[in-house]
Amino acid sequence: MKRKIISIDQEKCNGCGICVPDCPEGALQIIDGKARLVGDLLCDGLGACLQSCPEDTISVEEREAEPYDEIKVLQNIVPQGKNVLLAHLKHLKNHNQTEFYQQAVTYLEEHKIAVDVSSVAHTPQPARQCPGSQTVALGAVNIQDEDGAQRPSHLSHWPIQLHLISPSAPHYQNSNLLIAADCVAYAHADFHRDFLKSHTLTIACPKLDAHQEIYQDKLVSLIDEARVKSIRVMIMQVPCCRGLLHQVVEAANSAERQVPISCVTVGIQGQILREDPIEAGLVRAAGS
Repeated sequence: MKRKIISIDQEKCNGCGICVPDCPEGALQIIDGKARLVGDLLCDGLGACLQSCPEDTISVEEREAEPYDEIKVLQNIVPQGKNVLLAHLKHLKNHNQTEFYQQAVTYLEEHKIAVDVSSVAHTPQPARQCPGSQTVALGAVNIQDEDGAQRPSHLSHWPIQLHLISPSAPHYQNSNLLIAADCVAYAHADFHRDFLKSHTLTIACPKLDAHQEIYQDKLVSLIDEARVKSIRVMIMQVPCCRGLLHQVVEAANSAERQVPISCVTVGIQGQILREDPIEAGLVRAAGS
């Protein structure tokens, strides 16, 4: 039969697993590092998992699928405990699934499974977001050295990974943006004091990060929508690291605004080798 059922974009899924507990029916599992729909019979197609995905990889489509089976779902849920069972019942009620809800209540009564169904009210659930991707403004924090000296942290916001940031976040608006390769802060001992101060930050690894195609849209948005005042790129001296500079320059070429760009190259022992201004049009030269 043709019915509504969820679909997972495997290219975009990063395997974070946040969607799994939001599917009381047990239709989702993390397999081989990706969220997978493990049974059409278990998926009701109502999309409880949609809002919890930080990468927007889950959607509802209409396709040929086995009919949803409430009894099989209950057989999967009951061993997980009363809290999961109540979450499932609330899920059905919130989506006005009266027939399936009544099937569930009848099943519980027949199997003498005690659940206070009177506590199941129609309460639309708020969207959830991965705690690691929630935008947070950070206050100044002093970190004490072993000798008692105070060192301030200059990180003003969270998150910082380029996959997780939102270009529309208030801290990026009209800011001086620092885009650093992942290894830079580990290599350069005074990264906070010398470079992060008075800058907003995002980090990425041009060699190891997956699905980097979305980086271009985010970088263009930072230039055109957040209207950053400048971009300073920090990379390591290793060849693969220049891919990050190449991405920034390509984004600058695609953006409507022009923004000054510079590139700091850090040696593998943490020394600053050089800082060069970059002309946005020189994509080939910057990536060479």
